[in-house]
Amino acid sequence: MLLRIAAPAALVVAALLAQTLACSAATAQSTTRPNVIVVLTDDQGWGDLRLHGNLEIETPHLDALAAAGARFQHFYVSPVCSPTRAELLTGRHHVRSGVYHTSAGGERIDLDETLISELFQRSGYRTAGFGKWHSGMQFPYHPLARGFDHFYGFCSGHWGNYFSPMLERDGHLTTGEGFLVDDLTNQAMEFIDEHRAENFFVYLPLNTPHSPMQVPDRWWNKFKDNPLEQLPEGLNEKQINHARAALAMCENIDWNVGRLLERLDQLQLAEDTIVVFFCDNGPNGSRYNGGLRGRKGSTDEGGVRSPLFIRWPEKIPAGTHIEAISSAMDLLPTLCELADVPIAGANELDGRSLVPLLRGSGDAGSAKDWPPRTLVHTWRGRVSVRSDRYRLDHQGRLYDIDADPGQQHAIDDQPETLAALQQEADRFRQTMLARHGAEFDLRPFVVGHPDAPLTQLPARDAEAHGGIVRSNRFPNDSFFSGWTSTEDAITWDCVVDRAGRYQVELLYTCPPEDVGATVELSFGNSRTVGRVSEPHESPLVGREHDRVERMESYTKDWGRMRLGEIELAAGPGRLQLKALEIPGSQVMDLRLMLLTPQPETQTP
Repeated sequence: MLLRIAAPAALVVAALLAQTLACSAATAQSTTRPNVIVVLTDDQGWGDLRLHGNLEIETPHLDALAAAGARFQHFYVSPVCSPTRAELLTGRHHVRSGVYHTSAGGERIDLDETLISELFQRSGYRTAGFGKWHSGMQFPYHPLARGFDHFYGFCSGHWGNYFSPMLERDGHLTTGEGFLVDDLTNQAMEFIDEHRAENFFVYLPLNTPHSPMQVPDRWWNKFKDNPLEQLPEGLNEKQINHARAALAMCENIDWNVGRLLERLDQLQLAEDTIVVFFCDNGPNGSRYNGGLRGRKGSTDEGGVRSPLFIRWPEKIPAGTHIEAISSAMDLLPTLCELADVPIAGANELDGRSLVPLLRGSGDAGSAKDWPPRTLVHTWRGRVSVRSDRYRLDHQGRLYDIDADPGQQHAIDDQPETLAALQQEADRFRQTMLARHGAEFDLRPFVVGHPDAPLTQLPARDAEAHGGIVRSNRFPNDSFFSGWTSTEDAITWDCVVDRAGRYQVELLYTCPPEDVGATVELSFGNSRTVGRVSEPHESPLVGREHDRVERMESYTKDWGRMRLGEIELAAGPGRLQLKALEIPGSQVMDLRLMLLTPQPETQTP
């Protein structure tokens, strides 16, 4: 211990004793309840693991994780990203929580939902998220407003570059360090190091193997010339390279999970830490998927069946194998029960605790008193129902999954089962989907939430008018270009939560020959005017790292300019950017607007 100031010996001894007692108390607390780490991967399918029969890939750390605890054979998620995240975080079907899309606000979880992070935070856990949030960008939907003490990553649905990209740390923009999955894992391990004497809840939603298909040479070189003998027939070279890149990214995931588990061993925390691993939907391309029909976006088995591994050496017997159907909705009640975290105050859950299954040994799938259930999967109007044995697909065909997991042969000898599952699907459409979707979404984008250090308003959440065009039809990491006329405009429909004066900054690019445009931001009768006075030129970024041509937008190295300050009145309105003068051929390309409250002039 280093003492910065001199002190009497008695005081030094007293201070040392107090510190020792505090550390002992913290250590004692950490052993009374488990730590929790939840690793969620993005677009990794059921078949992207060696233990599920994929002979093209090596996943030794994930295979060992499965063997060291409980391995679920029939665990289900949603067909796409945001809905699965909502079900994990709320313990409820994603339709109940207001999630109907993967971008433009449809990914936000309703504010009357209580998230698992909030429950753990209230119970004294240090909570942190690292990676792809994808459940709302602006406060009060931001992770820091939903139970996380710390957040590092990005809040959008996908990102345009995985090598030292623009990210955010606790609400402020920053730059990542190296390959994103490695960086996120490093950050998670640093948090665990720092809080190893406390109870912690770490959420690690990794961003791969979601496209863009970027992965360091170390992982790509193994697969770039691999013929991949387990691929479906008839794939073209681009599809084959996509599969190669996905498998390389999955091996990188395995390596990072291995590093995380090794760190727990080094810190002597493995016995007291629950580690959960699963994926958010089926694979994002045509590749081996264990013979299951469907992929990402599908409501068939291959689109919604995910691995689930739960390791807790102190309580869950190694080699536990669970056959009963389960869901991402079950993780909230399960983890809360295991960690003795009260659920009081949360909405009525759709998930059920899996603890009765986890308390078994060996084959726990036939645990006593485990009642039958049905799970409903939906996306873009399609509805499929899974019972303990059967699946009704979105076209009304019935399959015996026990006998036909690949859904190759519909059966017609179970009319009562068919009718019961069809009735469940109809009830779901009538009661859950009847008022679900963008046309019923009245939630505004919020500016100036009291807890927000600043408000991010990306191009993703804006509407372009006139000749302005979006860089890609997938909006999440897009930007605006083609801003060439004073008749053009960019608008955000929003509500100002707290009146006051805000500093306005724009993330932009502009070549030297086009510098000089005068830009106005208005909100009702309030406005500010600034000039693009400094060039910031950047080529498209990301293509140089892609292993396969992408569908989504590329990005740029964005400059950050201050436009001015604007007085915003509380209430709903429209923020509008327009050019008053354009001396060159264009105004700028625009990625993001930042609004930072100015405390010295802000009104209550």
